Amino acid sequence: MPSNKSVSDAPIIQFINCRILREHKLQREDLWVREGKILDPMKLFFDEQGYADTQVDCEDSIVAPGFIDTQINGGYGIDFSQPSDDVDAGVSFVAKKSLEHGVTSFCPTLVTSPSTVYHKVLPQIKVHSGGQHGAGVLGVHVEGPFISSKKKGAHPEKYLRSFQSGGMDDLMEAYGSLDNVTMVTLAPELAGSQSVVRELSTRGVTVSLGHSVADLSQAEEAVELGASFITHLFNAMLPFHHRDPGIVGLLTSDRIPAGRTVYYGMIADGIHTNPAALRIAHRAHPSGLVLVTDAIAAMGLPPGRHTLGQQVIEIKGLHAYVAGTETLCGSIATMDMCVRHFKQASGCRVEEALEAASLHPAQLLGISQTKGKLDYGADADLVLLDDDLNVKSTFISGEKVWTRTP
Repeated sequence: MPSNKSVSDAPIIQFINCRILREHKLQREDLWVREGKILDPMKLFFDEQGYADTQVDCEDSIVAPGFIDTQINGGYGIDFSQPSDDVDAGVSFVAKKSLEHGVTSFCPTLVTSPSTVYHKVLPQIKVHSGGQHGAGVLGVHVEGPFISSKKKGAHPEKYLRSFQSGGMDDLMEAYGSLDNVTMVTLAPELAGSQSVVRELSTRGVTVSLGHSVADLSQAEEAVELGASFITHLFNAMLPFHHRDPGIVGLLTSDRIPAGRTVYYGMIADGIHTNPAALRIAHRAHPSGLVLVTDAIAAMGLPPGRHTLGQQVIEIKGLHAYVAGTETLCGSIATMDMCVRHFKQASGCRVEEALEAASLHPAQLLGISQTKGKLDYGADADLVLLDDDLNVKSTFISGEKVWTRTP
């Protein structure tokens, strides 16, 4: 078919026979891609008289934005909190395997560790785009060590730290640099945390509240200073109490600054959170729910003993425990499993389940202009799913990077 590509000679890909998640609903229309970006077909037809060079038959699949995991500690035998001379190789391996589960970008997460680990590991995890080599890296999520010893979970107490000398100095001493850091989880009740929350937010680092015994007013103050996320809601925080709901109360707080949204992570693996608690959170604040795997090195491995940072952990069935205890320490769930479980447990619409793994994490990280949605001009990071939300194929920048073999 003749074409006049006055804007670009790059090939145009047309995805046909699909239902596209756009503007919060599945729409039966085609998707057009050029140079890794989603095209407006009206401009293509009328301004350029352009046509598709290739067509991709989606076979009635759902086409959703690629999934974004903002909290993943490792997987397939790789532990991001274990220092090595080639940390990047481990991150790359997980990035490649993540494509099978519809994940097109993620935040490698480090649990509480000695400062020597941060100094060695953080410079090696570079922010980069995804492709055939694997999902893109959006920056590191450092979870700890500035957290509460009373809600440490699987974090080793001997490496926990407080803000002694004025906040940011302690933080920089611990991490060495914030160059590759995109998110920090801390406990807002720690003395000196207020200046840290404000400074991190000013620098564009997402501040998350977690592993904390903060009351609601302390949590609200942190949000007013710039905090915007809650690390694995309900886990490693004070339980909801009607006289002081603690961090959980942020979901319905009237002290959230105008125009701001507090997002919250949920590990929807069927283990970390009872389905009723999942439903309560979703019904209270649906637009803030962000699905996270909190996956550890044992994801994708058989039962037995593995590591999480400085701890030995034991896998029993679908549970991951600190070895010799009943303390949960991350999950072995994949993102597509979390999407399916969240939909089943909450009774939400398909669109809501998919947006909790794509749009909401992109909004949280401030990248929703290009990621997490399929609007014109956005990155063509896509996942094709069947009606049961099983991943059929994954695309990054319009290029197929993984497909399920029959």
